[in-house]
Amino acid sequence: MTKNNYLKSTPIFLAFLVMGFGDVSGPLTSQLQTDFSLNNFQAGLVTFMAFIMFGLLSVPMGLYQDRKGRKHVLLLGLFSALVGMILPILGHYESFILILGGLLFLGTGATLLQVAGNPIMRDVSPEGKYSRNLSFGQFVKAIGSLSGSLIPIVAARYWGLDWKLLFPIYGGVMLVVVVILLATRIEEKAVSEKPATLKSCFGLLKNPYVLMMVIGIFLYVGSEVSMSAKLPNFLEAKFDYDIKEKGLFGTLFFFVSLMTGRFLGGVILNWLSPKIFLVSSSILAIVGIVGLYILGSQVLAFVFIFIIGLGFANIFPLIFSISVDALPDRSNEISGLMVTAIIGGAIVPIVFGGVADLFGLMAGFVVPGLCMVYILYISLRTSKA
Repeated sequence: MTKNNYLKSTPIFLAFLVMGFGDVSGPLTSQLQTDFSLNNFQAGLVTFMAFIMFGLLSVPMGLYQDRKGRKHVLLLGLFSALVGMILPILGHYESFILILGGLLFLGTGATLLQVAGNPIMRDVSPEGKYSRNLSFGQFVKAIGSLSGSLIPIVAARYWGLDWKLLFPIYGGVMLVVVVILLATRIEEKAVSEKPATLKSCFGLLKNPYVLMMVIGIFLYVGSEVSMSAKLPNFLEAKFDYDIKEKGLFGTLFFFVSLMTGRFLGGVILNWLSPKIFLVSSSILAIVGIVGLYILGSQVLAFVFIFIIGLGFANIFPLIFSISVDALPDRSNEISGLMVTAIIGGAIVPIVFGGVADLFGLMAGFVVPGLCMVYILYISLRTSKA
């Protein structure tokens, strides 16, 4: 990457870091479930509020982005997320409604950052390096995701604090990113097609290939959110871990493996085809989930959690970049559809919670397992195309 592109890509990678803050709903689920005495289904509302705006705003903001520019939408996302950090503080963290409202604004911000961030990464990437940079962007995002479980663990162990510390820290980081982005000039590449419309966006779903890939994003994101939310409960049920501290190590370890896998993905994609990499990633994810049912010790539990994270790590950027590379002149519309599909993070965890309440926690893990079987199916279809 040239020096000029590197300088321009820095605020984009920072925007991906803030995107990762949106994943805080996962580790927050177990914490709020304990503090507010929620059942599994009610706890699913935490992730629902954080991800519902992906389904409502992604395509409209993709169209708005066509006219106003990607950097403009990126800034709107940062300001929306910042509002989400302020609301729980105003309620002194005692109002569950204000916390849900904060997560709604945070989810709105994450939606806008995804809509703008994925295609604008193409604007600052050298030819042929888009998949690599998008995977590295997901690695940076994983650092933000990791902080949602790491900060509460450190706060509890050393300062006697808890998840509440997340909101002022995240808010301060967002302010810094806003300043850096405002100071950076980014030349957005023009697209050759006519401006996208609602009809042209949803018309793309008539293409079986696009529909298949959009469903893949829906199921993948729902599976990732389910894992980050329920691994503390898994460790509590299997090994009697305290869910307020030690249980969070399940989510922490999951995000560490995601971060590791995404970093390695940026390296591996220099020499391995994205299509082949998607096949191997989906197989690894399935092996890890199956391992949760056959483990015999705490060590094995963390080994399989790490395997799940490695498998999950690059599925989103691979599906996204493979789809955009197949139809590069429809990148804004594909971005809108793909980010809309992130609403899976709102729906799949609720399904997980319902199954867990009816049949037990381990039955719930069948839900992300079946989602990964579908990802394997589309990866095999894509590799043969």
